[in-house]
Amino acid sequence: MTEVSASSDVSSNKAALVTGASSGIGEATVRALRADGWTVYAVARRQERLAALEAETGAVALAADIAEDADVARLLADVTSAGGIDTLVNIAGGARGADRVGQAVTDDWEWMYRVNVLGTMKLTRAFLPMLRENGEGTVLNLTSTAGLDAYEGGGGYNAAKFAQHALTGALRLEEAEHNVRVIEIAPGLVQTEEFALNRLGDAQAASKVYQGVEKPLTAGDVADVVRYAVSAPHHVNLDQIVIRPVAQASNYKLIRKQA
Repeated sequence: MTEVSASSDVSSNKAALVTGASSGIGEATVRALRADGWTVYAVARRQERLAALEAETGAVALAADIAEDADVARLLADVTSAGGIDTLVNIAGGARGADRVGQAVTDDWEWMYRVNVLGTMKLTRAFLPMLRENGEGTVLNLTSTAGLDAYEGGGGYNAAKFAQHALTGALRLEEAEHNVRVIEIAPGLVQTEEFALNRLGDAQAASKVYQGVEKPLTAGDVADVVRYAVSAPHHVNLDQIVIRPVAQASNYKLIRKQA
C-alpha cells in the first residue's frame, strides 16, 4: 500500500479495518473485500488465525482486543502509519448464554456488553477523526435482529445488541454533517462455526439451533451484503439492512423441516 498520511484522501485506495476477522462473518468480509482489491486491516484477538488469513488473502493482520484502550490506541497508530482507512467495519461481537433474565449470569452479560457495545464505541471513537478528514468516511456496524426484537432467553444478547443498534442510530445523526455515512446490517439466523457453540458451550446444543432449517444464512452471504453496502457510491447510505434466510420470517417464526 502506498504510504500516505491519515489526512490524505485514501478513498481511491479503498482501505478498511474489519474487526472479528479470525472467524465467521468477519473473516468472510476480509476475504470479500480483498477479492475486490481493498486494502484490509484484519483485527481479532487470535493472532495465529489472523496470520493464516494474512498469508492466504494478503490482508494486514493486527491482533488486538478492541475493548482494551491500549490495544485500540496501538491499532490507530499502526493504521495511521500504514496509510489510514476510509471504512471501519465493526463486526466483532457475540453472545454468551441463553438464560432467562431471572437466571441471568452477570459475567455473561458483562462480556456481551463489553464486546458488542464498548468495543464498537471505542474503535469508532478512535477512528472517527480519520474518517472525517478523509471526506467520505464510512462506519458499518454489524448488529443483529436480536437488537430489533426481544425474545425469551435472549435478554443479555438483546440488551447488548439493542444498545449497539441505538449507538449506531445516534452516530448516524451526529456524523452526517461530517459526510461520514453510518450503515447497520442486522442479520438473523447465520450458521457459522463458532457463534452458537460459543453461546451455548456445547456442540450438540449448538447444532440444534440450525436443525431442520433449510439453507440458513452463511457468513459469506452476510459478507456479500457488507461488501455491497460499503462499495456503493458514498452518497448512497443504506441506513439499516435486515437479512434473514427465507425460512426465518421473523425472530418468532422459523420453519424447521422434519427429518
